[in-house]
Amino acid sequence: MRLGVIADDFTGATDIAGFLVANGLRTVQLNDVPPADLQVEADAVVISLKTRSCPVQQAVDESLAALAWLQARNCPQFFFKYCSTFDSTAKGNIGPVTDALLAELGEDFTVICPVLPVNGRTIFNGYLFVNGVPLDESGMRHHPVTPMTDANVMRLMDAQSKGKTGNVSYRVMDQGAEAVRAALAELKSKGFRYAVLDALSDAHLVVMGQAVAEMTLVTGGSGLADGMARAWAGSGDAAAAAAEGRPPKGRGVVLSGSCSQMTNAQVAAYRAEAPSLAVDVDRSLHDAGYAQELADWVLAQAQGGLAPLVFATQPPEELKKLQAKYGAAEASEAVERTFGALAQKLEAAGFDQFIVAGGETSGIVTQSLGIGGFHIGPQIAPGVPWVRAVEKPLSLALKSGNFGQERFFFDAQNLAG
Repeated sequence: MRLGVIADDFTGATDIAGFLVANGLRTVQLNDVPPADLQVEADAVVISLKTRSCPVQQAVDESLAALAWLQARNCPQFFFKYCSTFDSTAKGNIGPVTDALLAELGEDFTVICPVLPVNGRTIFNGYLFVNGVPLDESGMRHHPVTPMTDANVMRLMDAQSKGKTGNVSYRVMDQGAEAVRAALAELKSKGFRYAVLDALSDAHLVVMGQAVAEMTLVTGGSGLADGMARAWAGSGDAAAAAAEGRPPKGRGVVLSGSCSQMTNAQVAAYRAEAPSLAVDVDRSLHDAGYAQELADWVLAQAQGGLAPLVFATQPPEELKKLQAKYGAAEASEAVERTFGALAQKLEAAGFDQFIVAGGETSGIVTQSLGIGGFHIGPQIAPGVPWVRAVEKPLSLALKSGNFGQERFFFDAQNLAG
């Protein structure tokens, strides 16, 4: 094993795993902390947790358990993966988990790098941008769980961690890996505990990948992992690495729980051409038979065309109304339970392809289907690969909210088979 990744949600895990496979690393994704006796043959292992917005102590405990499992297999380097839009408030969980991992590893310095330039996530002088817009002016400002109201990653990290955060600017990145290593050493000597790495392009990813090659723990988005893998010359055959995760043709469904801007656009584009049905929040809360009714509707759609879509995706103004009426947590949990029950019923009816939008939705669908691990397949879009379950003949595409282009749901189906 060359790299062990601890990811704070399911779509984040498949995101980083997809980039590792694209660079030729045989990669297995395991859902939740694996049993102690599980044996895995892979260049990289990604452990996907559901710790992005859970209580801080739970996030710390589960992350440390994942670290212990990787350490027991003599893993030499560790990567704490979180979203490229940071997705963490002053309460955590990125800071507390990073501090706990550093303490357990006996380290006192690491990098903070939530970037993915190919998807428009860049850092300039420590400020995080989404498609050229500061984080706090993007759609993430209205995120229902982790509203991002500051684009300065140093301030975001300092507010929830035990140390001080510095910045390695894009000007240093332009000078190459040696300059970056020197800048990191200088920050550490001055008492900084974390360094935010600027990245404006793919070229910067390779530089930072080379610069952190000897660090025991790194943290960030999948762009940093992409750079690390690319910096490892001759990692392997990307096509061969992806072969075990490529989905065969099958019967599929699209389940969309994300309310991000991009997912709203993707749902709108797909609804124009495919059968679709909106989830009723009130019935999710109060009707025990509602999931079966949704399954019956999916089963009634004609086979052979586009997969039917069941969606809870709403634009910001409608989402606010629903949250005000039912409560944000209550509404979200009820809808996720409905998606989980629906997935179970569709699997029993012979569905073997699940295209899922949203980190929370992906997590509950994966758990409800009883999937403990994936083989990582080809990428549908940057950061979104097809995956195949280790235990059963199921294929899934697990999409983080803002990833992919407007025709993502079409692209996923075109790549299958």
